[in-house]
Amino acid sequence: MEKFKIRASAIVWFRKLLVAGMLAAIFGQASLQARPFLPVEPIPAGIVDMHCHIAGIGAGSGCWVSPRLLNNWRFKVYLRSFGVSKKELTEKGDSLVGDRISASLAQSKYVSKAVLLALDCVVDANGNLDTNRTEVYVPNDFVAAVCAKHTNLLFGASVNPYRPDALARLEWAKAHGAVLVKWIPSIMAIHPDDPRLIPFYQKMVELHLPLLSHTGDEDSFSHADNRLGDPDLLRLPVSLGVTVFAAHIASSGKYHGERGPDRLARMMSGHPNLYTDISALTDVNKPSALKEALTKPAFRGRLVYGTDYPLINTALASPWYSWHLTLREKWQIWRTKNPWDRDVLTKHYLGVPTETFARPAQLLGQASQL
Repeated sequence: MEKFKIRASAIVWFRKLLVAGMLAAIFGQASLQARPFLPVEPIPAGIVDMHCHIAGIGAGSGCWVSPRLLNNWRFKVYLRSFGVSKKELTEKGDSLVGDRISASLAQSKYVSKAVLLALDCVVDANGNLDTNRTEVYVPNDFVAAVCAKHTNLLFGASVNPYRPDALARLEWAKAHGAVLVKWIPSIMAIHPDDPRLIPFYQKMVELHLPLLSHTGDEDSFSHADNRLGDPDLLRLPVSLGVTVFAAHIASSGKYHGERGPDRLARMMSGHPNLYTDISALTDVNKPSALKEALTKPAFRGRLVYGTDYPLINTALASPWYSWHLTLREKWQIWRTKNPWDRDVLTKHYLGVPTETFARPAQLLGQASQL
């Protein structure tokens, strides 16, 4: 019996040692492989996040969510990542989302301001909300009011160019402080290469309003026409002089047999007004996207900082996913409470240059105001 006890104890200890050895091997390998994609540079002061979303359920805001998305598990995750519940919004109104975003941003050590993005709807033949084809609608007047209330939030407008009064809406947005126009063509049914949009683009140039357009596949909604995420479709506004930010380096999706980042990279030559943001490029479903953004020669000097908030508040974003961070760096990031600071530190340790962090403030006219 005594021999049996000794043998059983030895087996337990052997298993513990085996597990410890496996963990040591894993962490040891991670530490050996950990190295940034580019040399680490200082983090600048006054960073502006140029890609921050807001949402609502229609409680005093005019926001609209399709029943299909409202009943989808994704929407519950989105509300939780914004730090609100459906009950709270029903009682206090959708502006609570903006209040929570501003309060969290105010606690950031590195990010001073964020561009809060409206999202226009799909429009019908009369230019009105098409509830059959719209997934989510976040009106300009709602977002403008939220941003007017908080000095650390900048108004990112959204105008569907197929609205009959689209040019007037652009002028309204500019007059109310808009710093850019946001599109997700794949869910807004916008064809960026449509010649009918030339007057719209010319008005954007006149008003000095850049375009932030989603590129690559769109997986955050229950339905999307991902053909419209082709970055090559942005050649028209770029050629007309619009400053264009192609979101996410078109990191997902193929178009005519070619990867999105390759198509976007080829467009950079000869188009100094074309940029691409690095929002969401450290998410678990984009394991090599940031490396490509930082090391592809065509993207040098064209990267701008963004988070795609609130995705940085979800399980998609964690320092533990990266083999290129040391254990010390992962631990520091993981212990950092503020979501913007976690995102900045993750990208900083992976080699995002100082100029990339600083570029949104410069391009959006905020550098002298920080």
